[in-house]
Amino acid sequence: MIDVPTLVEQARLGRPRAVARLISLVENASPQLREAMAALAPHTGRAYTVGLTGSPGVGKSTSTSALVSAYRKRGKRVGVLAVDPSSPFSGGALLGDRVRMQEHATDPEVYIRSMATRGHLGGLSWAAPQALRVLDAAGCEVILVETVGVGQSEVEVAAQADTTVVLLAPGMGDGIQAAKAGILEIGDVFVVNKADRDGADATVRELGHMLGLGESRSPGDWRPPIVKTVAARAEGVDELVEALEKHHAWMEEHGELAARRRRRAAEEVEAIAMAALRSRMGDLHGDRRLDSLAERVASGALDPYAAADELVQGVTGA
Repeated sequence: MIDVPTLVEQARLGRPRAVARLISLVENASPQLREAMAALAPHTGRAYTVGLTGSPGVGKSTSTSALVSAYRKRGKRVGVLAVDPSSPFSGGALLGDRVRMQEHATDPEVYIRSMATRGHLGGLSWAAPQALRVLDAAGCEVILVETVGVGQSEVEVAAQADTTVVLLAPGMGDGIQAAKAGILEIGDVFVVNKADRDGADATVRELGHMLGLGESRSPGDWRPPIVKTVAARAEGVDELVEALEKHHAWMEEHGELAARRRRRAAEEVEAIAMAALRSRMGDLHGDRRLDSLAERVASGALDPYAAADELVQGVTGA
């Protein structure tokens, strides 16, 4: 058994091994996870979480690394949660972002963790919310969440981030795809990376046009800026950080930051409750109650909705 109070205390001191072990508890759904989350809860709620999403090849990892450097120059402790595709064999992350961020590997004020999606759709691992809590409690002032980038479906990052950054690149047809997939709705800040390529200005114009078409904002609402960067050379990264800070300040001023965090907490609680209910429902397979209900539905003696109500009542006692 793991000594959870000691582990939490070490994580709060920023010890990488303790942080890693706590996130492993999360990923493995350890029986001690509840105890760990209870101990971490009083020390959370301070970190600013930035999600980065976009198609493969737009430079998400390079942009994340450049943002880490920019925030470190400002004296911030930074956490990175990089969610990667899962290996079909081991269930682990196929692409370790720590390999792609070697320049930060020896910095004690940077914690980088690759997590596998483990088949979870939406671009994030199911364990991401609890992993974010661990990094928050470990004293990370800024947490960057980089999604798996398998297409245009990674909109789930918006539910876990205070600010969502959508990255595009010239010549990839991203503007058209973004409009189709609805990814424009989740962006708080848009970045056209690889802006030294031909077509960068055209991509900015096209994106600005589509954002204008989709606008139904009132005076005082946040208007997502479009920032041009060349992340590989750290060009435009300071402007990106400035845009993020402006959005953070706007959210605090308008109460949006607290509202987003309440929504995030509500979804997290709901997900845990649903997982517990699914587990209890799973225990009913082969149970005589379920077999009996199925037999009555199959014979026409009972409709499936009434059967489901009866089953739920049996599971919840309500």
